[in-house]
Amino acid sequence: MMGEQTREGGGIMMPGGDQEPGSYYVGVDVGTGSVRAALVDQRGILLAFADQPIKRWEPQFNHHEQSSEDIWAACCVVTKKVVQGIDVNQIRGLGFDATCSLVVLDKQFRPLPVNHEGDSRRNIIMWLDHRAITQVHRINETKHSVLQCVGGVMSVEMQAPKLLWLKENLRETCWDKAGHFFDLPDFLSWKATGVTARSLCSLVCKWTYSAEKGWDDSFWKMIGLEDFVADNYRKIGNQVLPPGASLGNGLTPEAAKDLGLPAGIAVAAPLIDAHAGGLGVIGADVRGHGLACEGQPVTSRLAIICGTSSCHMGISKDPIFVPGVWGPYFSAMIPGFWLNEGGQSVTGKLIDHMVQGHAAFPELKAKAAARCQSVYAYLNSHLDLIKKAQPVGFLTVDLHVWPDFHGNRSPLADLTLKGMFGTRLIIEAMEAAGHSISTLFLCGGLSKNPLFVQMHADITGGNGKNEQSWEGCVSQT
Repeated sequence: MMGEQTREGGGIMMPGGDQEPGSYYVGVDVGTGSVRAALVDQRGILLAFADQPIKRWEPQFNHHEQSSEDIWAACCVVTKKVVQGIDVNQIRGLGFDATCSLVVLDKQFRPLPVNHEGDSRRNIIMWLDHRAITQVHRINETKHSVLQCVGGVMSVEMQAPKLLWLKENLRETCWDKAGHFFDLPDFLSWKATGVTARSLCSLVCKWTYSAEKGWDDSFWKMIGLEDFVADNYRKIGNQVLPPGASLGNGLTPEAAKDLGLPAGIAVAAPLIDAHAGGLGVIGADVRGHGLACEGQPVTSRLAIICGTSSCHMGISKDPIFVPGVWGPYFSAMIPGFWLNEGGQSVTGKLIDHMVQGHAAFPELKAKAAARCQSVYAYLNSHLDLIKKAQPVGFLTVDLHVWPDFHGNRSPLADLTLKGMFGTRLIIEAMEAAGHSISTLFLCGGLSKNPLFVQMHADITGGNGKNEQSWEGCVSQT
């Protein structure tokens, strides 16, 4: 909440000074490069925040790996920091969200290697890993009906092609020994509670599970993963709970000790990180701020979660099939609503790559440091100086760059495309299919950059069609 005091570790600063502390809640967010924890009160006011970097390995091109033990250790560090100075017995609940990376454990819940080196520490295939290109091509060639709910074409970043890659490439060291394949959010909730139930959010969005029909046996048999059907999907999840449902008996004594929290507090079924962001902003209370979107239906909002990648979340009362856009997923983010999810792969990472790879980056870094600014704040102020009276976008009016360096996630769903900005294209595809979007709500690290936010407003505000209903309003939360 803007205007509220927060702290990073140390003594807590309560808004209002003399009021008695009430109930507290802890949220843990696992991103691509770090883990964050937040402490909030019963009104949702942020009281404390902490973050901790996590390790990443790239043993070869398109292979990106992490360690579940390293990530859990980071979760423990940040959670202990944010609860310093409060009565932990007043903490009422704990929730996790995380990237949709694939965690592999053996039958005794020990890490298994997802790499040719046999390093069992590296037991996570990250969401952005593109090693399973040939596998995803074969899956898409089946044209199975489950593909209708992923925009007609499955992404290499989803779990089925990664699982097939493991079976075909690491049969002895990984596949045959595996007892559990978790989406990272579900691994964390298992680690906290000992409950192996999966979140509906994870399975529907990344594993082809249907909220209405469950698993489709014919799909797994058709792609060569009939192993899961044979054991009733025990390894990938045969107990599914809606996001936010209370898991088991709450926090186990062992996990409680790790996290510095009381045993038995409620732990919620988790969300994928982008979907947690979407849930947080798409229902934002906009009353009293003079925004054009006040009074409009929640289905007119598009949540853009912009971090390492960008995810474009739109909801509808009835299912809408958008070619090249994931979904429709029922109740995967907002209960009772269908979700469509567009996206741009590694957008934030791409900006870092472009800036840090430039020949002038050392000079930029030195000048920013001299002003005690981040390189991006310095660049934004420099653009303000040279843009003169025209909008900053006109500085590149004659420069056209194809928007995909890491393949196109949406709406073309073509991982071979290489080139930088496609939000407007995604919106146009969603509107053509039946969505009616008038407002963008942005969250995530990139939403803190005013130029990034302004570019979205400029590019989407004057799209040349339906000008009266499309107002180009962008809200940053």
